[in-house]
Amino acid sequence: MATILVTGGAGYIGSILIPKLLIDGHKVISVDNLMYEPTSLLIPALHPNCEIIIGDARDRELMKPLIEKSDVIIPLACLTGAPLCNKDKSAAIGVNRDAVVMCSELSTSNQLIIYPCTNSGYGVGQDGIYCDETTPLNPISLYGRVKVEAEKALLDKGNAITFRLATVFGVSPRPRLDLLVNDFTYRAFFDRAVILFEADFKRNYLHIDDAADGFRFAIQRPELAGNCFNLGYSEANLSKRELCILIQKQLPRFVYLISEIGEDIDKRNYIISNNKIEGEGFKAKRSVDLGIKELIKALPLLKRNQFANI
Repeated sequence: MATILVTGGAGYIGSILIPKLLIDGHKVISVDNLMYEPTSLLIPALHPNCEIIIGDARDRELMKPLIEKSDVIIPLACLTGAPLCNKDKSAAIGVNRDAVVMCSELSTSNQLIIYPCTNSGYGVGQDGIYCDETTPLNPISLYGRVKVEAEKALLDKGNAITFRLATVFGVSPRPRLDLLVNDFTYRAFFDRAVILFEADFKRNYLHIDDAADGFRFAIQRPELAGNCFNLGYSEANLSKRELCILIQKQLPRFVYLISEIGEDIDKRNYIISNNKIEGEGFKAKRSVDLGIKELIKALPLLKRNQFANI
């Protein structure tokens, strides 16, 4: 089995992925500065094949020897989302792009990097036309731009598989309540109402367990290096209005109001084709309905101001 280095391992996806990697029999090294939830890896940390290092993924002296002894590198460390990146632009560039490029520079052709890009890099798509991996990228935020730049550096070197992740949703040991499905379900559960701006803007969605399983799939397919893949749930190219209708089915007292005045800060609007990754044998299988059901069970345990990036 492989030695796998995961930066940002204590984060939203990492705290789901690392236990799965340990069950698969891999040795895992996690580097995280614990800026969010310091206990999310408390149980995996006890595993004999898990090493937790409290540190910064931008630290070259720290990262160089860790990269050298790893078979697979998964750089999850990230300031995720346009609002957070706009709040600290220097850190967004340093963590989201420069640290990833450094991993590429320090790696060899025999090592595999599996990188989570974002399909927000497509920006605004054309009505009724699916964005696939050949669609020109047009990021409309600093977050999208630096993620796309990092992806290009990785693909140019050739030893990386990159996933253009759909908007992830679901429950994690490091919860995030600022992601759209999680956010709207929270509001429906506690506030029973939400106001929608640009209600018919669409995007694709992905359950967090399917995201983690996508990385596990890539570990087994190193021959796919040099490729980028959209990774989302194909039945979930949904508008905000359609998402609210799904939530309303499980929380009937929830109401949503559509405002014709005002606009969403996040202007993404596109539909995504996941045919390329599905053609290689991986298909996301967990529905948005399932994620909403799981969130409803977990939400009484969470406090919103604890679990949002901004």
